Amino acid sequence: MTTSFLRAALILGLLSAIGPFAIDMYLPALPSIGQSLNASIGAVQGSLMAFFIALGLGQLIYGPAADMLGRKPPLYFGLGLFAIGSVGCALAPDIHTLVAMRFVQGLGACACTVVPRAVVRDLYTGHEALRLMSTLMLVFSVSPILAPLAGSLLIEWQGWRSAFWFMLVIGLLGLVLMATQMHETRPPAQRAASSWGQAFRAYATLLRDRHFMGLVLIGAFGIASFFAYLANSSFVLIDHYGLTPRQYSIVFAANAASFIGMSQLTGRLGQRYGLKPMVRVASHAYAAVMALLLLCFLLGADHLPVLLVLLFVGYGFLGLIIPTSAILALEDHGPIAGTASALMGTLQFATGAVVMAITGLFVDGTGLPMVAGIAGSAGMTWLFVRGTLRR
Repeated sequence: MTTSFLRAALILGLLSAIGPFAIDMYLPALPSIGQSLNASIGAVQGSLMAFFIALGLGQLIYGPAADMLGRKPPLYFGLGLFAIGSVGCALAPDIHTLVAMRFVQGLGACACTVVPRAVVRDLYTGHEALRLMSTLMLVFSVSPILAPLAGSLLIEWQGWRSAFWFMLVIGLLGLVLMATQMHETRPPAQRAASSWGQAFRAYATLLRDRHFMGLVLIGAFGIASFFAYLANSSFVLIDHYGLTPRQYSIVFAANAASFIGMSQLTGRLGQRYGLKPMVRVASHAYAAVMALLLLCFLLGADHLPVLLVLLFVGYGFLGLIIPTSAILALEDHGPIAGTASALMGTLQFATGAVVMAITGLFVDGTGLPMVAGIAGSAGMTWLFVRGTLRR
């Protein structure tokens, strides 16, 4: 690997990790936030949902802006907004303020979600793009592996508000890194043809592109299956199974390691077997594992080892699906990569928010609603792979 390749992976990975870090770090604190602010499970989950909704909607603006203004200006604005939202969350006196500030924080974080994907497309295509994307995922894998553990340690030491002060530090660090180490990858000559009118026309074109939409929805329901886990796992594992916040963070890190570890094989497997066959096989395996997990719970096997083992195996297969489907979706849309990446992110987060909301309606203190949401999303992923990536 060249120095420039590694530098791009490091910078883009760290920027991309800001959003996931802001999600994963405070997950162990959800039960304690409810107790501290006298809020219900649904209200506390609302702070997570507000973040996801902002991540989705904001990308519709950041994507075209990144095409018109270049990649760096939207990142400056987004990181500044993320810092403001982090301060607001840390000082929130009640659950309603926390939810509102999480929305602001999410609007800032989504710049770091959509722009790095467009930068990958600016720099590389095909297998090289997939190699950079998988390396990027390796860099930001530190977030879902270490963020819950760091969050649990901070919460035990200084309470849940300290997690948001730490997010502020991460956001400011990302701002300095981007300003000093990242060069602009969207030259002025390419920006000249971009406009809001073109962006909306591009959105309309992409929405009519059945192949693009199919690939987006493959990733959307794959991500939604993980969102159902994010929204419910802390309550299920801490309140239902009796784990401590630190034990929960270790379990969460194990699932993240499975996902990230398998994602590192996408470049090698894609070169050997092809990207589409790899997604087809992985989606079959993922749906089968999650269907088995749901069957176990329906038959009364509500046991922690069953849940942990099958989630670990299943999320490994998911690590082959999400980055590859994103590369395939953007492959034919280089001139509007920012806009295409934005629409993809919006639809994926919107799908995740809907699945999260539906799952929340059936919360009963056990793991069954969470498992049903995960399995249902995995089944939809498999259906869209069958309809989109025919042999």
